[in-house]
Amino acid sequence: MRLRYLALVLIVFAVGPATRAAAPVQYRFTFPEPEHHWMQVEATFAEVDPSPLELRMSRSSPGRYSLHDFAKNVYDVHAFSAAGVELAATRPDPYGWTVPSHSGTVRVTYKVFGDRVDGTYLAIDTTHAHVNMPAAVMWARGLDDRPATIVFEPPAGASWRVATQLHAGSTPFEFTAPNLQYLMDSPAEFGPVAIRQFAVDGRTFRVALHHQGTDGELDEFAKDVEKIVREQREIYGEYPTYEPGAYTFLADYQSNANSDGMEHRNSTVLTSSSSLRSNRIGLLDTVAHEFFHCWNVERIRPRSLEPFDFERANMSGELWLGEGFTQYYGPLTLSRAGLVDLPSTVAAMAGLVGSVAVNPAHTVRSAEEMSRMAAFTDGGRTGDRTNFSTTYISYYSQGGAIALALDLTLRDRSNGATTLDDFMRAMWRAHGKPGGTREGYVDRPYSIADAEARLAEVSDASFARQFFARYIQGREVADYRPLLLRAGVVLRRPNEGRGWWGDVRLELRNGEVRLAEAPALDTPVYTAGLDVGDHLRQLGGGRVATPEDVAVVMRRHKPGDAIAITFVDRSGAERKAIVTLREDPRLELVTLESTGAPLTAAQKTFRQSWLN
Repeated sequence: MRLRYLALVLIVFAVGPATRAAAPVQYRFTFPEPEHHWMQVEATFAEVDPSPLELRMSRSSPGRYSLHDFAKNVYDVHAFSAAGVELAATRPDPYGWTVPSHSGTVRVTYKVFGDRVDGTYLAIDTTHAHVNMPAAVMWARGLDDRPATIVFEPPAGASWRVATQLHAGSTPFEFTAPNLQYLMDSPAEFGPVAIRQFAVDGRTFRVALHHQGTDGELDEFAKDVEKIVREQREIYGEYPTYEPGAYTFLADYQSNANSDGMEHRNSTVLTSSSSLRSNRIGLLDTVAHEFFHCWNVERIRPRSLEPFDFERANMSGELWLGEGFTQYYGPLTLSRAGLVDLPSTVAAMAGLVGSVAVNPAHTVRSAEEMSRMAAFTDGGRTGDRTNFSTTYISYYSQGGAIALALDLTLRDRSNGATTLDDFMRAMWRAHGKPGGTREGYVDRPYSIADAEARLAEVSDASFARQFFARYIQGREVADYRPLLLRAGVVLRRPNEGRGWWGDVRLELRNGEVRLAEAPALDTPVYTAGLDVGDHLRQLGGGRVATPEDVAVVMRRHKPGDAIAITFVDRSGAERKAIVTLREDPRLELVTLESTGAPLTAAQKTFRQSWLN
């Protein structure tokens, strides 16, 4: 008994202190002058070790892949001890502050400016506070696993409420997060928020709007959101577990908002200058895209993004799947939910196909390589010129086009027995549903090899290997014409037989017609040696005085015609060249029946299985 007692004492001694919860990081948001677009933040870090406390502002934000350097809007920073004595703080780099000496508790105060309503930044005015945490919250290195408490204090006289995926605290204005990853992934809308709520399969969904519409418009909008929520459940077979007990749509539809959508683990931010009345379908399209992310990206997560690094750009070669497949499922969801008609859906698919099928940029970067370009293209700011307009295709549209090709190919080769839905369910079962041992984390993120393996599971290894080699890691484009025809959709060239020198945007500047952007690779105007900024003087023997003069010449010529051109390049040198026209390659999609041809029973069945 003595030995047992001693063992028990040792176990209690070893386990007891290690399991005591660390003091949470405490934040308080106040708004002394909301009309000037800043808020006061107070952050308290208690029970920290005596080493220097390294305070940081994020350089990136979950769901964004480039740098945003949120420290640029932070000012009037002060650090204090628990007794209120101001502590010295140094600035080791542009993104942080260090408190070298303290007694275990540091209280930091600072102001942060924000005047942009979107999914990335902070916006404060007299009507609300739109808070993206990385743009607002200073955090400390080494405290990633500390829980946090956040208290919102409304401006004097304001009747504001908070909508967020943060866990509810002891008051309507207090919230908690289990760790830094979850905190930074938890936006909040603080203002006169109108909320509608519904439940599906034991899950609660909240539509929280700050808008200028009517209650009736919000009621109808919430009903349409529910249709989307129900329809996307059919793709995966179930909803994820939403840790705070609900999934929240955080929408700012205000005249000063920027169009955006940003996914988060248990919520999404939706912003637009449009109203429910003027752009209901456009807003619902963003809802469908962002809600799909609660499976794809938030839980079916690329290994390259897990965990998210707040101090650097987060590069991923899988955004063609994470963002691109989501881009495809947005309009497909609207079609299946009965919210849009067939022509609208066909037009959306035409946009995906057109973005890659006639774009020579696909010859210089694969879909995997285009995904990695997000570090430079996803809202990042640069002062130098790039040739992205000719060498880059958005991973949204390219990935969406790949999803369309894969869905139709799987349906075609299995006569409808296997679809892209089966692939997404396989990804969910293997990588999303297992969840994480820590809230806000994913234990089984996937690699590109994992994605190929899941495709092999629902098709076969040879098909999966070839598909990835050709369209994901290779630079081929699928042959969409026969795939779409199975669904009674015709891919055609609307300008067949018309001469074309490239989709060149021209501008009239100081009486001179100039190329406003670089021509696409391998187009006639590119081959002739023209580039952005060049001034056109003559085309086909006639003077070029307006952009319409160019259009007139093009209408007079056919594919194969060689046209003389005189231009002045940016160095000021006059040059002459020959432009040999090609047939206009632009594509459109139309339904078979709109061409006057009959839709067969097989095509009708295929289309209904796909779109309905």
